[in-house]
Amino acid sequence: MAPRAYWKGSLKLSLVSCPVALYPASTSTEKTRFHMINRETGNRLKQQMVDAETGDIVDGDQKGRGYELTKGSYVEIEKQELEAVQIESNHTIDIDSFVPRDEIDKRYLDHPYYIVPDGKAGIDAFAVIRDAMKDQDRVALARIVLTNREHVIAIEPLGKGLLGTTLRYPYELRDESDYFDDIKNPKISRDMIELASHILDTKAAHFDPSKFKDEYEFALKALVRRKAAGKSMKISERQPKPDNVVNLMDALKASLKGTPAAKRRANNPASQRSPARRTTRKAHRSAARQRKAG
Repeated sequence: MAPRAYWKGSLKLSLVSCPVALYPASTSTEKTRFHMINRETGNRLKQQMVDAETGDIVDGDQKGRGYELTKGSYVEIEKQELEAVQIESNHTIDIDSFVPRDEIDKRYLDHPYYIVPDGKAGIDAFAVIRDAMKDQDRVALARIVLTNREHVIAIEPLGKGLLGTTLRYPYELRDESDYFDDIKNPKISRDMIELASHILDTKAAHFDPSKFKDEYEFALKALVRRKAAGKSMKISERQPKPDNVVNLMDALKASLKGTPAAKRRANNPASQRSPARRTTRKAHRSAARQRKAG
């Protein structure tokens, strides 16, 4: 059974439009979740809304929405007033522009959705818009209203359909300078950079999400199975944190020796003159010269 559409409306490019449906491209239903329970009875607990000042339980018909103007002072907004704030793009994905794919800052990417034709009507228009974007290798920027909020959505071809990704607004991003400005720029020797580069080479791979393993999720499921079977779970003591004071050059050399590619080279006589070994010898000579100079 096909999942229920999250949103239905029209995709519009100038005077060309077609009915489409949006489906969330990601899900968290497979994640292990826990409920709060009463330890004495084993029954599930339910939450109640409580007045922050009086401590009284608030009934459903007394709950409302309020915007905090000043500390502890709210202006109440009625549901009907929110519904009255109508936005043109309520039921239309109106394409505003097309931009090069590589110009979209990844920090703006938010939630992905699959966009598919809604019925047979307009499927030709859908295909025209999709294939035109494939030819130009551009991403469409449009506006859409989801859960009563307007979002900018980036649309690009994906197989026979389209992938729409809502984008964050600039005010939702934090300024990187607040975090990066205090980072120092120490002088790092070229030998260290070359050693680190060789470590990167030994770990070179292609992006393959099928290899992503959520070890914590597996551990949670194992815990639940053991507890459900009446078995106890042995709680191991936490290992002390390692001392961060290390010799960086020694750590780089040890890391290079410990990589699978480095081990293969060590067992292969034909690779005795590899760049990695030359760099290591160069690092030894450099360190020796520094000791002699001292």
